[in-house]
Amino acid sequence: MKYLMGIDIGTNESKGVIVDQTGQIVASAATPHGMENPKPNYYEHDAEQVWWKDFCILSHTLLEKSKLAADQIAAVGVSTLGTCCLPVDENCRPLRKAILYGIDARSQKEIQYLTEYYGEKRVQELFGRPLCSGDVCAKILWIRNNEPEVYEKTYKFLPGSSYLVAKLTGEYVVDRFLGLASLRPMYNPDGSIRAEECSLFCRPDQLPEGRVSCDVAGYVTEQAAAETGLAVGTPVTVGTGDSTAESISTGVLHPGDMMVQFGSSIFIYCCTDHLVYDDRVRGNNFTVPGTFSVAAGTNNCGTVTKWFRDNLFPEALEQQKAGGANAFQTMMEGLDEIAPGSDGLVMLPYMTSGERTPINDPNAKGVIFGLTDRHTKRHLYRAALESVAYAVGQHVDILKENNIPLSRIMAVGGGTQNPLWMQIVADVIGEPLQLAAVTIGASYGDALMAGIGAGLYRDFEALGQIIKPARTFTPDPERHEQYKKYRKLYDDLYLATRDLMHTL
Repeated sequence: MKYLMGIDIGTNESKGVIVDQTGQIVASAATPHGMENPKPNYYEHDAEQVWWKDFCILSHTLLEKSKLAADQIAAVGVSTLGTCCLPVDENCRPLRKAILYGIDARSQKEIQYLTEYYGEKRVQELFGRPLCSGDVCAKILWIRNNEPEVYEKTYKFLPGSSYLVAKLTGEYVVDRFLGLASLRPMYNPDGSIRAEECSLFCRPDQLPEGRVSCDVAGYVTEQAAAETGLAVGTPVTVGTGDSTAESISTGVLHPGDMMVQFGSSIFIYCCTDHLVYDDRVRGNNFTVPGTFSVAAGTNNCGTVTKWFRDNLFPEALEQQKAGGANAFQTMMEGLDEIAPGSDGLVMLPYMTSGERTPINDPNAKGVIFGLTDRHTKRHLYRAALESVAYAVGQHVDILKENNIPLSRIMAVGGGTQNPLWMQIVADVIGEPLQLAAVTIGASYGDALMAGIGAGLYRDFEALGQIIKPARTFTPDPERHEQYKKYRKLYDDLYLATRDLMHTL
């Protein structure tokens, strides 16, 4: 029997698995970490103390829990937060803390400059949409403009997965899908670097080489083996962004398959058979060869529920710390007795760096609308859960407007542990919502893609025999009709308050 290891570094937690060649989990582990917010709209990770340290902790823990010898691991796959930007020197030492994905909105001036520099028509040609806070090119430009000493010393600009692979193997590579999706306009669809478009940002040699995500990038070095417990020479695949790995983990393999990732933020992938152009979302190639994708992401999901836990339900957190029930479970008590629409309460959840898709507004703010003295904090919390469901509904509508048939919608991530929330989402969108049998997420996708690289699986199509759905939340037609009017209020509320948000 051969085994595969997958490790994913997330916003607030890292997870890892070892699976056997049938896809069964042999061992799993997780370790939490912090996220730094030094200024408004600035979000960072210390790559050595978070990304690499977590990888080493999880690698050792997984080997110990599985009781496997290191040389029984056939291959390792990795993923991290996708659109991060980390400058490193020639020894792969970080020159500053990693600037995180679209949640970090520090590069608004650079985005405005690039939009004016290129012009709207050229922006559309290069990016397929307006520039946004997830674009790594704007983050590189921010470093050049604000930290010239770091910029001058930079050997490579890396997303997180590229950093981990470099630490493990000494090879500087990037998933060509991730490169095309997040490092536009610097990569071609085949993974080659567009040298003519790089000069505005960096030299072509400062970017990692574009490769297929499940290709073997290199092999574990002696130094990496000493730090991780892995065997020298273990194959390591190119890796990818966390949301891509998560989508594979749920079985997003064919056109019409869609994933909704309920993590600290939401990320959505829908596999399509053609490229979609819509300014509200992102159309790209997809990791599965021969397919395309619509990608979308919000800044606000678990960040919202965590805020409610810490600020409105501190007693639930204290009970959890004292050995009681999980705080999020306690917070759900009585929510099923509140009618759809939270008795006339509508929330906009734009609490963390505004919002990405579909409004693409880093200056959006959270709103609680309709508050009366009959509402309780449980009404507020249900309205928060509904607001996230409304955001998912906006994206489902965009796909339908673009005539994309949805064969199945898969949910994954920590939010799926809340069945009432998943039912609310199904009722709002009016579509069945399925949960995969394995819901640990991206690390499972990492391990399966490593299996393709190691030759244990023929291709992505073969993964469809391993990944199975386990539960379906079927929408209630009556509740769906009730939610329609609140969803319209949700949409209109942003438009009505947008100018005030920006003034504030």
